[in-house]
Amino acid sequence: MNFCDKDIETTLQETKSNQNGLTEIEAKKRLEQNGPNVLPQKKPKSKVARFFEQFKDVMIIILLVAAIISIVVAIVEKTYSEMVDGFIIFAIVLINAIMGFVQELKAEKEMKALLSMSEPEVKVFRDGELKKVHSSEIVVGDVISLEAGDILPADVRFLDTVNAKCDESSLTGESVPVSKDSEFLGNQSTPLADRKNCGYKGSVLTIGRATAVVVATGKDTELGKIATMLSETKKQDTPLQKNIKMVGKIITVIVLLVAGITFALEMTITPSPDIIEAFLTAVAIAVAAIPESLPAVITIIMSFGVARLSKKKAIVKRLHAVETLGSTQVICSDKTGTLTQNKMTVVALYSNNQYFENLSKTDTTPLLTKAMTLCNDSVQVKKSYMGDPTETALCDYSQKVGQSKKDLERACPRIGEIPFDSVRKLMTTVHRENDKTIAYTKGAPDIVVSRCNKILLDGEVVELTQSLKQQILDANKKMGDNALRVLACALKYMDTTAQEVDAEQIDENDLVFVGLVGMIDPPRKEAKEAVKKCKSAKMVPIMITGDHANTAFAIAKQIGIAENENQVMLGSTLDTLSDEEYKKIIYDIRVYARVSPENKVRIVKTFQELGKVVAMTGDGVNDAPSLKTADIGVGMGITGTDVTKEVADMLVTDDNFATIVIAVEEGRKIYSNIKKTITFLFSANFGEIMSLLLATILFPQYTFLLPVQILFVNLITDSLPAIALGMEPAEKNLMDQPPRESKKTVFSDGTGWQLGIMGIVQTIAILLCFYIGEAYGELVGTTMAFYALNIVQLFYLLSVRTNACFLVSNPFKNKWIWIAIGFAAVVLVVLALTPACTILGLGYLSIAQWGIVLGISALVLPISEVVKFVLKKCYKK
Repeated sequence: MNFCDKDIETTLQETKSNQNGLTEIEAKKRLEQNGPNVLPQKKPKSKVARFFEQFKDVMIIILLVAAIISIVVAIVEKTYSEMVDGFIIFAIVLINAIMGFVQELKAEKEMKALLSMSEPEVKVFRDGELKKVHSSEIVVGDVISLEAGDILPADVRFLDTVNAKCDESSLTGESVPVSKDSEFLGNQSTPLADRKNCGYKGSVLTIGRATAVVVATGKDTELGKIATMLSETKKQDTPLQKNIKMVGKIITVIVLLVAGITFALEMTITPSPDIIEAFLTAVAIAVAAIPESLPAVITIIMSFGVARLSKKKAIVKRLHAVETLGSTQVICSDKTGTLTQNKMTVVALYSNNQYFENLSKTDTTPLLTKAMTLCNDSVQVKKSYMGDPTETALCDYSQKVGQSKKDLERACPRIGEIPFDSVRKLMTTVHRENDKTIAYTKGAPDIVVSRCNKILLDGEVVELTQSLKQQILDANKKMGDNALRVLACALKYMDTTAQEVDAEQIDENDLVFVGLVGMIDPPRKEAKEAVKKCKSAKMVPIMITGDHANTAFAIAKQIGIAENENQVMLGSTLDTLSDEEYKKIIYDIRVYARVSPENKVRIVKTFQELGKVVAMTGDGVNDAPSLKTADIGVGMGITGTDVTKEVADMLVTDDNFATIVIAVEEGRKIYSNIKKTITFLFSANFGEIMSLLLATILFPQYTFLLPVQILFVNLITDSLPAIALGMEPAEKNLMDQPPRESKKTVFSDGTGWQLGIMGIVQTIAILLCFYIGEAYGELVGTTMAFYALNIVQLFYLLSVRTNACFLVSNPFKNKWIWIAIGFAAVVLVVLALTPACTILGLGYLSIAQWGIVLGISALVLPISEVVKFVLKKCYKK
């Protein structure tokens, strides 16, 4: 229930409490009825169940069936080649399962991280006395006492506040601590971040003190609602995982089809057919159709990408997430700390009737600087400051222009003060300076100016005329229009020589106006270029923040996310829109301000419903559900809470939006290389299948290729070259291309045609070599076909490694390609020149026969280049 619109008396009535709190008996009764004050926890699956879930994928099931069949064939035929093949497949499947299992175990920490945000003990009034109880024992109606540094154990309605401010950034996204006022009254539509009379579980009382009555505990708190959303949100498969599942289904159909056709042909065409022999041949060909190295190769490629990203300050937690980055179409980013520096900074001053914007280290306003630094409760620790972000910003500026707080306080010791409170909106400190006593006041500009009757101009105190007051108000408006947080400073000379001044002696009227200070959390220097790069890559950057609309728009405009205020929407406005209404305008909105966790999830889900791949960044607890909902959740490594770090798929260790764009580029490169790998492997396997199938039809009287020979090809000229493709550098203008559509598969944009055509080309080359060699004898034909099967793949590798023309793409920039080719070439040479060839059932070839094999195989390279060129032209149109 929202108690923002209820006064203190009504709140106490509805919670059935009073100013003295509950009795122990009543508290115990409520604890038994409503349960402990803990966040909801999702029942974890057993480790055994989680491990076996790794085997549900269609591709994995196919591989397991293939492995079992291979081992059965090996036992029946008493050969070892199929058994080795089977155990290799088992090893690949097991490694993938273990990696997935390890990732799953990390999910257990999600709820533990949320639970860790609760303070173990709370000061609570029971039976009229202040006691300490465990936070889990807090119930609705308990009256608690809070001091600076305390974490709120539950959602509360403040009963009394003294200079109280709460840091709610992890829940609301508000960049600065929020002042709390027990007398404030809002309404049911008041946004969470603006409910000044309420506090929320997990937030921190940064300064001041307060008493409050508990209005919600456990799952009913705002934090509890987020925890519930988090436990109910399921992580979707990445685009590549969806593609691999689709590929698995295609392979299943191909395997069954090829096995069936082969078996039928063996039984009808072969003289004196043997049903067992026909079955085993069909199984051998079916096993050859499965690219068993594909899961391992994809894992290796992504692992290399993850390693590269870690050096660029991006840590990828879910391996498949690195590929999702490449397909990202919408990036929803938090503002504070990601697009901005997460540090309030003085960027404008108004003093002596002058407006200063481009501030340098030359202090042009020494008295204003002194006033803002002395009337300040920040504490200097070495060269940095601790305290309220607004006050530390003032001291940082003073330090930058050569006036440290310690030096000023040494020269002008504080002898009296009136602390800031939300009613006066002022703070005053009194200082002894030489033989003078001066009171410095800072606060809200309208309040300070209303209390001034004089102004400091050119070192002289003069009357504050209406004209001068209007100039001050104009300067204040200019700062406000630029979304700056503005404070005014004034002073007053006191007629006293006392060493201490009581608050009652300080009069905050008839002040002398000194100047205005404008602050903002400025955008990161590299954010503007990153947004520009994002747009050139046809990705849509969206800012989602809990901050005020004008502040959010000012930053968004500076870095290029938004151009006009019509592109800004409040979370409260979003709540009023139906799903259909929202979908019609979603592409017109670039900035969302004052949003709730539910708003963030809705934004992400709506983009997903429109077919977009969404990345979501965040650092607070309120970001966790949307991070988990997004296709890829990006957590902040520095400011991020434990919850977001656990939920996120990727962590950015420098909290920088530019790093996310760098990761997107790496993700695109990884996907491009995986696509090349799939094209290469499937073309090779398609060539093998078609060669075996057509050889059965065209040459039924001859033995074409043995299973052990096919296994050799898969080990030598499939796996290593495929891994080398994963090391290929990024194509030129990679980030000038639009992200791939989520509905597209790895076979889209001509890839399916390319692997099909090149599979046929390889088939023709292999069968041609067999046909020519068969004239010299069956053994020569088989040997020439075997070497052709290996060598055509090496020539094709040189072409498939780049989308550009082979000759203009710098063929030597990927040394791993040449290492893979060199290794395969050495193995083939050793095999061809030594008795080792007899182990594989091969013979020796003459120089002329080698010339035929090399010549026919080499034709694959120019043919592939022509196919690439034609397909590129077709799909470009």
